[in-house]
Amino acid sequence: MSSSSSKRKEESHLANGGVKQSTWSKAFCSTAVWEEKDEFLDVIYWLRQIIAVILGVIWGVAPLKGFLGIAIFCVINAGLLYVYFSSFQQIDEEEYGGTWELTKEGFMTSFALFLVVWIIFYTALHFD
Repeated sequence: MSSSSSKRKEESHLANGGVKQSTWSKAFCSTAVWEEKDEFLDVIYWLRQIIAVILGVIWGVAPLKGFLGIAIFCVINAGLLYVYFSSFQQIDEEEYGGTWELTKEGFMTSFALFLVVWIIFYTALHFD
């Protein structure tokens, strides 16, 4: 039922001369309106994956090792996304289950991806 109502909203918006904004264009626009909760959660999830790959490559090239690398990743990953949804998007965290729910959305999969990329780059560059 919710998909039909959102489809009706979209059709009426398009009929009124509006242009449907893509999810990624809304992700980088601070004035975006998120009609669907899952759409914003998907953006949070995929931004985490992008951050994980970038930091995994940097950590592998830099030769960062051990607990320090993991701890810095966790702080940067959680911190960047917190600033993104609280300051840039300025959403009401309570609509999504609170700050903690948004902070942990997709965190474990991004952590696993980060570890894989970090290990691959570190091993390829720093072992004979």
